[in-house]
Amino acid sequence: MKRFEIGITAFALLVGISLIATGPVWSDKKGKHEEEGNIADLVKEAKVTVDQAIKTATEKVQGTVVEAELEKKHDKTIWEVEIVGADGKVSEVHIDAATGTVIDVEDKKSEKKDEKKHKEKGK
Repeated sequence: MKRFEIGITAFALLVGISLIATGPVWSDKKGKHEEEGNIADLVKEAKVTVDQAIKTATEKVQGTVVEAELEKKHDKTIWEVEIVGADGKVSEVHIDAATGTVIDVEDKKSEKKDEKKHKEKGK
């Protein structure tokens, strides 16, 4: 009887270790292949190149470009260009990837301050 219990315990331990070692069976994260497919689709939709988007963004906001990303927002393909100004202020310039027009400019630091104010008011 003890031999049977030891066998069951060893089997359970083996199953547990193999589950931990192999990682999650399910994840919210998209696979790399699927992600690359989405990026390829966005590039096909974009008529404006990254260089053109950066040029347009720096004409709107002076500073150093630290990131440019092609993404989908509100069913529209846009370039999101992040710029750090001489004063250290970080801004995001959103550019329509089809037309090259500036959609809007967001001040990233003020967004965080606004979120903080809303949280403090809710207390």
